[in-house]
Amino acid sequence: MERPIGVIDSGVGGLTVVSELIRQLPKEKIIYIGDTARCPYGPRPTDEVRQYTWEMIDYLLLHDIKMLVIACNTATAVVLEEAKKSLSIPVVGVIHPGTVAALKITKNDHVGVIGTEGTINSRAYDREIKRINSEITVESLACPKLVPLVEQGKFSGSEAKEIIEASLAPILATSIDSLILGCTHYPLLAPLIKEIAGKRIEIISSGEETAREVSALLYHQNLLFTEERKPEHIFYTTGPRQTFSQIAEQWLRLGKNDVKTINLSEKIKQQ
Repeated sequence: MERPIGVIDSGVGGLTVVSELIRQLPKEKIIYIGDTARCPYGPRPTDEVRQYTWEMIDYLLLHDIKMLVIACNTATAVVLEEAKKSLSIPVVGVIHPGTVAALKITKNDHVGVIGTEGTINSRAYDREIKRINSEITVESLACPKLVPLVEQGKFSGSEAKEIIEASLAPILATSIDSLILGCTHYPLLAPLIKEIAGKRIEIISSGEETAREVSALLYHQNLLFTEERKPEHIFYTTGPRQTFSQIAEQWLRLGKNDVKTINLSEKIKQQ
């Protein structure tokens, strides 16, 4: 089916999911919205997260998308279930796929989760993990300083390393053997996180599992695009285009001509 897949995020973090979607589903067209002007969502009240998320969803629906991927963990925790009930298209979040990956990997049944304040306070990962396996011990930690690093393009260097070390110290002091990056921004910091966490801890990004779930849903609902083509993806941002485009080109390994970035600040209401 020729209709595009819609992906939303609070900023650039959802590009980590888009990267996997492009790798696993190279014929599918993607329309992405990153709400960089109002990022991060984590510290915001639930009502604001709901409002902003639905503004993005409503705009994507104008593009006749065939599936919605909520690539923001905070938005997934707040809106996923109501979006599934309200929309006539399949809706996928990132919490369940990340949980499944962690349960496959852990050997000592002690899983860690880091995320924004909104995601951690919602206890969405805790509930999902316990729903599948009640014997798992879950350590959760909010790391509010990490998203701003990513949005500023600071993926490496001494400042980033110091902030990540200080942020992760409490959870690394536990006996976890796997760590879910419970925010789609965090995989952009994965090399430093892996270095700081050490070899005893497996780092889990939900991007790969999310793309796998999207693929399975498209197949079972006969929505896959199967003809030969190189789709033109469209990336919308509510913030500065230049910064967003640079990160998109770097993370998606696409050339400047392959990243069509459009500013949405006039079309999505700013608060």
